[in-house]
Amino acid sequence: MAAQPALQTFGLRSGYGRIPILHGIDLKVEPDMIVGVLGHNGMGKSTLMKAIVGLLPASGGRVALSGEDITRLKTHQRTRKGIGYVPQGRGIFPNLSVRDNLRFAWRRQGDENEETALEQMLGDFPRLERLLDRAGGALSGGEQQLLALARALMGHPWLLLLDEPTEGIQPSIIDEIAETLVALKRRHGLTVLLVEQNFDFLSQLSDRVLIMERGRITAEFDKSALADVGQIEAFLGLGGVRHTRPASQHDNSSGRD
Repeated sequence: MAAQPALQTFGLRSGYGRIPILHGIDLKVEPDMIVGVLGHNGMGKSTLMKAIVGLLPASGGRVALSGEDITRLKTHQRTRKGIGYVPQGRGIFPNLSVRDNLRFAWRRQGDENEETALEQMLGDFPRLERLLDRAGGALSGGEQQLLALARALMGHPWLLLLDEPTEGIQPSIIDEIAETLVALKRRHGLTVLLVEQNFDFLSQLSDRVLIMERGRITAEFDKSALADVGQIEAFLGLGGVRHTRPASQHDNSSGRD
């Protein structure tokens, strides 16, 4: 039998109070895949992530995790089933040290103790080791994003939701985050749903990309189709995506395989 999708939504509707934002989202994320979501600001991408993790209630439709309906579960119940979430803006505790940010997210699994979990996490995020005693708010934007990723993984999720991880970050750190995610996926078998506007980052990592407009999924592109930047921009219009590299580099590489 084919494996159940890691994550699936069926006609998912949600919003803020009486203001509807999501208008029936159907999406599927297969195990061990990275699926990207691309769209303008204000199209409902962050609302989608919050509805999946349970920070916003569903007003209609369903959310399933490996075939199990989790639509009515609270956020902490969903995280215990294996969902990790890094919100837009990172959501770290700025007055706590890096060490305490990580300790705050740890929860016991089996015989593993807190120190062992911390050592293993620093193996995945070596840049954080020298920063352990520094306040989270004193880190650079890129270091804060790495901390947010590491903190989400302290709970041992197998499904990771990432909301705009490259926002406000220098290109060199964006490359490091991409390399870290590839390594984490390989080492830990992570499945990832990634909301991004940085097309270079998204296309480098994603197995599929969904286009989101006005609270609906309006198109889907597989890995091979992502090579055609013009096709993506035609769907989204001017300013719909941003790039890590200057536009001239895209122009120079347009004739490559």
